[in-house]
Amino acid sequence: MSKGRMRVVLEMIKFEHSVFALPFALVGALLAARAVGALPTWPQIFWVVAAMVGARSAAMTMNRIADLDYDRRNPRTSNRALPAGHLSVGFAALFALAASALLVLAAWRLNRLALELSPVALAILFAYSYTKRFTSWSHIVLGFCLGISPAAAWIAIRGSLDGRVLILSAAVTLWVGGFDVLYACQDIEFDKTAGLHSIPRKFGVERALLFARGMHILMLGLLVWLCWSFRLGWLAWAGIAVVAALLLYEHSLVKADDLSRMNAAFFTVNGYISLLFLLFWGAAVLLARP
Repeated sequence: MSKGRMRVVLEMIKFEHSVFALPFALVGALLAARAVGALPTWPQIFWVVAAMVGARSAAMTMNRIADLDYDRRNPRTSNRALPAGHLSVGFAALFALAASALLVLAAWRLNRLALELSPVALAILFAYSYTKRFTSWSHIVLGFCLGISPAAAWIAIRGSLDGRVLILSAAVTLWVGGFDVLYACQDIEFDKTAGLHSIPRKFGVERALLFARGMHILMLGLLVWLCWSFRLGWLAWAGIAVVAALLLYEHSLVKADDLSRMNAAFFTVNGYISLLFLLFWGAAVLLARP
């Protein structure tokens, strides 16, 4: 594959957005290892990252295939790789199959439970692409697709599941769902003409912004609960404060009558949130006693 074609593929799957979910998965892995007084091994970290890359690449490619007709008709998305003809649907389907195989391979290399659950994960990821056709709450489904990553990482490390990591999964679900509500505010008019559903379309931009703020407030409450559950130290609490400050800044960028700074709110701020969360919570987990 040429470098130019590779760039088109990476753009199709928005590879740079992997920063949103991967740090939370790595925190899940660290918490799982800490529970038994150890650290994840380098092979475990490698296969967790490989599984995340495979899962996300497969999900994004399937989403582009499923939404191809809508992407062609939406001026905001008509220049994407598939609607613009830079890649064929056949190539995208083969790429999604290869990415799915990478997830299954990584799960097999991790443990039996991870392997058994890998088809379930793929089913959830693929199903999201169709939820916008019948429910306004597809944002929560998208959030859940990323929210399962910490629980999946825990299973990858331990071969079992601890209910406490589900708190982190719920927090990630609300975080992603909240900023997806913000992002969907750009497409209200198109969604109306195309018959697609979203919270902004159902309730209007102003109320959608309130929904997003509510989700992010609940997310912060869950992080507080998680920090208490694992008895983490001041670095984890500082991480929550940093996340809260960045969320406050994110919401200050988006107004009901001005969505011009949406890209800054969506891409830049959320990227900082995930990376700084990993930095603070990773350090807190490494320094805490099991």
